[in-house]
Amino acid sequence: MKPFRARGGLVVARLDAAEAGIVGLLLDQLDQLLSADAGDVGDDPVLARLLPDGHRSDPALAADYRDLTESALRSGKADDLATVRATLPPDGGDVRLDPDQAAAWLRTSNDLRLALGTRLDITEDTEPPEDFTEERDHQLGVYYWLTAVQGALVDALVDVRSGRR
Repeated sequence: MKPFRARGGLVVARLDAAEAGIVGLLLDQLDQLLSADAGDVGDDPVLARLLPDGHRSDPALAADYRDLTESALRSGKADDLATVRATLPPDGGDVRLDPDQAAAWLRTSNDLRLALGTRLDITEDTEPPEDFTEERDHQLGVYYWLTAVQGALVDALVDVRSGRR
């Protein structure tokens, strides 16, 4: 990957085919989870992380808050997913984002990291793998790669918004 950089008011990166494929697969999985019927996903911890209760100590207040906000949260996440999908080169290549598209990438990459982190039970003590011998090692590698992508995206977006290129 050629990391995100500010270029003439845009945020630009280059993904190889494998990286674009991984992002596409993660987008599909997140989209399926967010669009699934509540009865099909039950108490999925990823959904609880992506759509948290608004008030933990008062279940009735939390339910009211969820009734008021969940539809808008899901809709916003779906819009962001659509933006990322539309700007992702499926076979790899240049990613060129205006600031609004970059913000959608930022929110979606955060959701992807939250989902992976929840599934992998990542804590502040979790370290990147040294060897990729098990499936979990590969998943952790993807998590830490997404962390780097997100960091580069934040830096590039700050540069665009501050006028640095």
